[in-house]
Amino acid sequence: MNKPVNQKAWFFVLPVLLLVAFNAIVPLMTVVNYSVQETFGNNEFFWSGVIWFEELMRNPRFHDSLGRQFTFTLTILAIEIPLGVIIALAMPRKGIWVSVCLVLMALPLLIPWNVVGAMWNIFALPEIGLLGKTLNTLGFDYNYTRQTGAAWFTLITMDVWHWTSLVVLLSYAGLVSIPDAYYQAARIDGASPWAIFRYIQLPKMKRVLTIAILLRFMDSFNIYTEPLVLTGGGPGNSTTLLSIDLAKKALGEFDLGPAAAMSLIYFLVILLTSWIFYTLMMRNEEQ
Repeated sequence: MNKPVNQKAWFFVLPVLLLVAFNAIVPLMTVVNYSVQETFGNNEFFWSGVIWFEELMRNPRFHDSLGRQFTFTLTILAIEIPLGVIIALAMPRKGIWVSVCLVLMALPLLIPWNVVGAMWNIFALPEIGLLGKTLNTLGFDYNYTRQTGAAWFTLITMDVWHWTSLVVLLSYAGLVSIPDAYYQAARIDGASPWAIFRYIQLPKMKRVLTIAILLRFMDSFNIYTEPLVLTGGGPGNSTTLLSIDLAKKALGEFDLGPAAAMSLIYFLVILLTSWIFYTLMMRNEEQ
């Protein structure tokens, strides 16, 4: 006989769900409203249809900023995911050093985003910054305020320093959850370290790596504060990511219709790409 399920717990969760839904739906509907209308001030709006979406899809500026955003996101994913797994594999599983390593890994995540940008802004200055001064002393021509390559190098290095710890902590959690019986069987069979990683550790970390990839993708695709403080989108527009371009259009130019259309496309790109990532990572999971 099946035991009846008590659904009363939902009454405790319902207020939170309603509050979150209200805070999410109202801003979204406001953006949708702006994306299909035009305003000339005085709170007067005129129906414009999908003209802003059509104009945006033909705008080279949007294509350039979207391309820079994808380039940045894919680059940091290609660096942070393998690097985070390698560091997690090297961390101890027992003893006092476990706590020390976990605390050290968590420290960068505790620093606010604007502080991270300000820190690296000073750290990478070519004349007085430790990084910039060191690179120039070693013979490298480095100036992230004037050189596109140096600006991208600094931006990516900053993000890797700030967020690789998240991948490390998630990967470490997946590793320590693997039962010792798997390792004992591998030792009996004489498996190599690479075989252990490929056939035991990597499959068991699949779920946490999926979470890490999705979190890093969504966060890096929405990144705004750090590059704004570090480079301001420069030199020129070389590091003007999609988020910075959207803010310039909405707040700087006060072009609300195109900015609302851009934000909706922005949202759909993140949603669609995240779904593709999740589908590919979790494919054949039930099998």
